[in-house]
Amino acid sequence: QGTSRPTHYHVLYDENKFTADQLQSLTNNLCYTYARCTRSVSIVPPAYYAHLLAFRARYYISEVENSDSGSASGNRSATNFVLTLPSILENVKEVMFYC
Repeated sequence: QGTSRPTHYHVLYDENKFTADQLQSLTNNLCYTYARCTRSVSIVPPAYYAHLLAFRARYYISEVENSDSGSASGNRSATNFVLTLPSILENVKEVMFYC
């Protein structure tokens, strides 16, 4: 048996107009739906899935290399690059391949 870990969530905007009790019940029920585990988890699975997807997405982003020779102190250029994700294939759009 493990020790329960309380969590604290902030609701920014509630389109469904849940009461506090309904939201607590939904959050608790979602904790039993994580695909990688047969027991409950401490954070709602959509948050876990978002983390997994972000972790996997970094492998699909090609880094932009700075061709400047750099300074003696090793400081990076102040120029910011915006990295873009490649297009998502149709056969992957409806599949949670990162689970």
